[in-house]
Amino acid sequence: MTEKLFYNDSHMTEFTAMVRLCQKEEDDYKVVLSRTAFFPEGGGQYADTGVLDDVEVFDVQEVDGEIYHMTKAPLLEGKEVKGKIDWNLRFMKMQQHTGEHIVSGLVHKEFGYNNVGFHLGSEDCTMDFSGELSRDELQRIEWKANEAVAKNIEVQILYPSKKELEQLSYRSKIEIEGQVRIVTIEGYDCCACCAPHVKKTGEIGMIRLTNVQRYKGGVRVTMLCGFRALSDYRMKEEQTKKISSLLCVKENEVASAVEKLKEEQNVFKQKLLETQRQLLSYRAKEVAKDFEKVVILFETDLKGEEIRTLMNLILKEEKKVCAIFQKTEEHTYRYVIGSKEMDVRFLASGLKEKFDGRGGGKPEMIQGSVSGSQKDLKMWLMEKLREVEYE
Repeated sequence: MTEKLFYNDSHMTEFTAMVRLCQKEEDDYKVVLSRTAFFPEGGGQYADTGVLDDVEVFDVQEVDGEIYHMTKAPLLEGKEVKGKIDWNLRFMKMQQHTGEHIVSGLVHKEFGYNNVGFHLGSEDCTMDFSGELSRDELQRIEWKANEAVAKNIEVQILYPSKKELEQLSYRSKIEIEGQVRIVTIEGYDCCACCAPHVKKTGEIGMIRLTNVQRYKGGVRVTMLCGFRALSDYRMKEEQTKKISSLLCVKENEVASAVEKLKEEQNVFKQKLLETQRQLLSYRAKEVAKDFEKVVILFETDLKGEEIRTLMNLILKEEKKVCAIFQKTEEHTYRYVIGSKEMDVRFLASGLKEKFDGRGGGKPEMIQGSVSGSQKDLKMWLMEKLREVEYE
């Protein structure tokens, strides 16, 4: 089996090893080494990347105890190679994973909840807990987690015997066969874990719990640690500065300024809606003068519910049927047809058959979409209405 150098020293970035196997797999190659500092995917943490000599290692997987390095080019079996992992990526992952231990340990200690899911993604880290946490409770956990960072506590790695393990209280999401690896942060967490971690908590940097949402009877918490937390802070600071400049207020007044702006927008929106309704009312009166019993309109500038509003206003002008077609694309229309004196549902079935229509409704109103020319739609509709003696 491959010697796992990442367990001897989590900060090892370079090493030498013998190529034991190089096997082609579709367009890539599976390489087995005599020893490796590349951590394979596991424990919720995705694999290390890097190079073997000049050959890229883009994934690492462990199958039945054997570690396979996925490469784009072959390596000569029996040859000694120099491996180099992407240290920035490895260190970032160790910051997140060790931060997760502290947060999960605190949540378990204070609330008794178990971490039932952990995922270290390319942008953030999520933890699923078996009970609910409020934002205030999460802030308290976040503060205590950062206290653990400030204390710069040594992260201990233990390999207890079976007897020692029976007497040890530790967290674990799965049943583990064989030797159990225990990661301990004194005063905060004791957990079975296979992944590499930082050596002291001070290396984690800032721990930020950025979101919490209900998830499968518990909560899902989003976390950023170290340089990820710093990048997030910089992005949000820059956004706040831009908003502050646009609103001409101090940065600490942005929220109240946006709230005031939203209130003003709601007032203007209500005034605009009322103005639009008045304009539609005037338009309905003018349109009604040009028709007798049936009104058929083809429009291009109505939005949202305006098509229904105009139809109802026109019907109030003592018109028996009103049909409005709102153009959406070439020869495609959204329609609404209404009447206070007849059941217009038969028109929906006719439009479906003749003009590939979709829609339906109630006796007094139907709505949907159709495809066809303005001339054909108008002629067909007038013919159908004549059949029921409305013209």
